[in-house]
Amino acid sequence: MNSRRRALSAALAAAALLCGAPAYAGSYLNRAAMLIAQGRREGEILRSHFADKELANTVHRMAAARVETAGAMLVPKEVVQAHPHLLLIFENYERAADAALNGQAERFMVLLQRALDEERTFRAVLKQLGWELPGPNDDH
Repeated sequence: MNSRRRALSAALAAAALLCGAPAYAGSYLNRAAMLIAQGRREGEILRSHFADKELANTVHRMAAARVETAGAMLVPKEVVQAHPHLLLIFENYERAADAALNGQAERFMVLLQRALDEERTFRAVLKQLGWELPGPNDDH
């Protein structure tokens, strides 16, 4: 009887460990998706209101916070190869907001496009690794 309990406990512990890694990657993907969606939305708003320097200042501060947040994220080993692309997304959004703040329209548009291109790369690398970012209506 005692050996059965030990075997059951060991099996439950192993199952918990196996289930823990995907849940952790899922948390990373949820956080990444949220940060990306916010950055993209702010970029779109700033593009529509490029001359609004107070808006540009606010977006720049939020973009800088996203750079810092993404840099401090715990990255599960399953997606570690994709993470540098996530960082580049946010660095490009931050630089784009800085360009808007300084009235550099052409530089703003180039950096905004780089952020979107880097997002595509991030998603492609995740897909190669067997992962996908959740969409806005997913329950992940």
